[in-house]
Amino acid sequence: MKENYCLQAALVCLGVLCHSQAFSTERRSHLRPSFHGHHEKGKEGQVLQRSKRGWVWNQFFVIEEYTGPDPVLVGRLHSDIDSGDGNIKYILSGEGAGTIFVIDDKSGNIHATKTLDREERAQYTLMAQAVDRDTNRPLEPPSEFIVKVQDINDNPPEFLHETYHANVPERSNVGTSVIQVTASDADDPTYGNSAKLVYSILEGQPYFSVEAQTGIIRTALPNMDREAKEEYHVVIQAKDMGGHMGGLSGTTKVTITLTDVNDNPPKFPQSVYQMSVSEAAVPGEEVGRVKAKDPDIGENGLVAYTIVDGDGMELFEITTDYDTQEGVVKLKKPVDFETKRAYSLKVEAANVHIDPKFISNGPFKDTVTIKIAVEDADEPPMFLAPSYIHEVQENAAAGTVVGRVHAKDPDAANSPIRNCYPYMEGERGSVRCPGGMASEQEARRARSDCLAAAERYSIDRHTDLDRFFTINPEDGFIKTTKPLDREETAWLNISVFAAEIHNRHQEAKVPVSIRVLDVNDNAPKFAAPYEGFICESDQNKPLSNQPIVTISADDKDDTANGPRFIFTLPPEIIHNPNFTVIDNRDNTAGVYARHGGFSRQKQDLYLLPIVISDGGIPPMSSTNTLTIRVCGCDVNGALLSCNAEAYILNAGLSTGALIAILACIVILLVIVVLFVTLRRQKKEPLIVFEEEDVRENIITYDDEGGGEEDTEAFDIATLQNPDGINGFIPRKDIKPEYQYMPRPGLRPAPNSVDVDDFINTRIQEADNDPTAPPYDSIQIYGYEGRGSVAGSLSSLESATTDSDLDYDYLQNWGPRFKKLADLYGSKDTFDDDS
Repeated sequence: MKENYCLQAALVCLGVLCHSQAFSTERRSHLRPSFHGHHEKGKEGQVLQRSKRGWVWNQFFVIEEYTGPDPVLVGRLHSDIDSGDGNIKYILSGEGAGTIFVIDDKSGNIHATKTLDREERAQYTLMAQAVDRDTNRPLEPPSEFIVKVQDINDNPPEFLHETYHANVPERSNVGTSVIQVTASDADDPTYGNSAKLVYSILEGQPYFSVEAQTGIIRTALPNMDREAKEEYHVVIQAKDMGGHMGGLSGTTKVTITLTDVNDNPPKFPQSVYQMSVSEAAVPGEEVGRVKAKDPDIGENGLVAYTIVDGDGMELFEITTDYDTQEGVVKLKKPVDFETKRAYSLKVEAANVHIDPKFISNGPFKDTVTIKIAVEDADEPPMFLAPSYIHEVQENAAAGTVVGRVHAKDPDAANSPIRNCYPYMEGERGSVRCPGGMASEQEARRARSDCLAAAERYSIDRHTDLDRFFTINPEDGFIKTTKPLDREETAWLNISVFAAEIHNRHQEAKVPVSIRVLDVNDNAPKFAAPYEGFICESDQNKPLSNQPIVTISADDKDDTANGPRFIFTLPPEIIHNPNFTVIDNRDNTAGVYARHGGFSRQKQDLYLLPIVISDGGIPPMSSTNTLTIRVCGCDVNGALLSCNAEAYILNAGLSTGALIAILACIVILLVIVVLFVTLRRQKKEPLIVFEEEDVRENIITYDDEGGGEEDTEAFDIATLQNPDGINGFIPRKDIKPEYQYMPRPGLRPAPNSVDVDDFINTRIQEADNDPTAPPYDSIQIYGYEGRGSVAGSLSSLESATTDSDLDYDYLQNWGPRFKKLADLYGSKDTFDDDS
């Protein structure tokens, strides 16, 4: 660094000397006029003559970053009219005049008083003028000139970013472009080599290289593997002066990351996996997991698992957990330890996405063998059938066997099941066993052992709420507990449990459907409450071939015990003189009349018994009674009236009858209105007529008392409620909660015949009973208080007060108000009367 600074100082001094010499030569050459007048053509061919300038100069140069002790001489201004007598004064104005640049007003020398930086400002524009020193009169017009700051190499190159980050695929070819870094130099690119940059790599060889002129970083080695090294740190340098000695430099750091490609196949870490599954496991339950390792990442490392071979392909399946990249082996179908205890699977793991560029690195898959052992479990009993259907006839006696369910223990130990029916009694002294005949003692012992460690059957009572059935807990035989009626319930569905004795939690459940078979226990009956009608007619009138009524039957039994129905008359009236029944052989029959001439006067109602038989075995029959009414009909045979039912009559009220009924209703309404009107008119008027004496409505109080303060003239206690003396005043607007008990001694003798005593006793009880109605709401105020500000509100007392009102106008209101005029007359009149 010190050598660089010394070199820069030497260059600055050399530049100053060269510039001063050049400037001196240039300044002397400019002291002479260089801008001569020339002619220009103006409008309409007029020739304009331009005046010659008296003094001129070129642009000046000053080197930047000068650190000498004296101000830098920029240049000298001199006018041709300056004779050197000091009468001309030079004036400088413009950018930096007086602060950065100063001028000697006598000699015209311009100096720079401050260190200049070209990177801050490259040039300054100034104005110079020569004026008379005494009068300040301009001797020549002002002229503009430029002072340019000459550049030196004082700024090192700078990169746009302090650090860069770039990615490049692994195994890229040599020369693959990674990233371009760019640096800039603040020095003047048009002057020398101060801004000419050259790039070089300081760190990162031999993996990467950089182009010297462009700054593009490229790969330098083939087959760089991300799995070996993923990240590289590269340092790039930019140096000015074309990279020669003495140039300034800057550096930046570039972090290059190798991105992944699928160049590695998956690989299982072991060749065989051992797993186990319980025979009690349900389908979908996880058996185990395998994982093939793939060093690639992202989608390049995705692995899919499949079962390609093995004897357990139908019982097991494998899925891929993409979160953990594991193959999950699951149970597809139930396994049975007693059937097969081990299975083998061949599982393949393959990449999902394969890059064709690296297909030669394949194959991108691997296989592994999985051996699965089936573990024995304490399984619940298993019924031999998934469901049972039994039949039983209705009305069967209690205890009838319906059917039997059978369960076994599928465990390897195979505990003897509860069905110990093979150990049944045979000939005397021996029994029949599964292996042949055995002694009775051996058979009983075997049966006892069987019953001690077998299943126990029971019925789910939630499915048999009426308790129609019972089951033998040992052998599973189902029996009835009461007769069943098919017409009430044709099917009964129950559930049967089979549980192990030593482990009640191990149980099985099976549905049992019981069909109730029909027997012919219901006789057929009329399908509806039939009723026939026949028109009374002349005896000589021919009979109609239409039936009076067509009847059918209904049987609650099944179709096998129901139709076909047979309709006949009872044997005792098979030759009924009035009616006959003809069976239509389609489970219906028609009732016909044997003759005409039926009359309501002779007989208006006929009851015809009909026997209905079904086709069951044995057949059932019942006798049903058909009601036939004789009715009046019109000429067309339509019914007009029958004595039995009035609602079937077709005739209605005539128009005259309806008008008469409406007229009666209107008359009744008029009578009611008149009655209400007369009752309202009978009320007494509120206005008193002239002939009535007004004194009838006036009550005279002779005893006026002494006012509120006079408590001796009148006993106020008489006005107080006697019930409130003890501080309790019962409310009389509601019924009291307590009941009044009549006082003893007031009730008359039971045998008393004195009505007067009886009535007086009742009056006293009513007066003294606070619970007796009516429940009045009267409140008695016996004392109003002392010193009332409002005074008395009574109008009767106003005559004795000193009132300012004048009531003399009452004398002019006539005889009706004469009494009021006398009471509220003038004060003088009142005093005279008193």
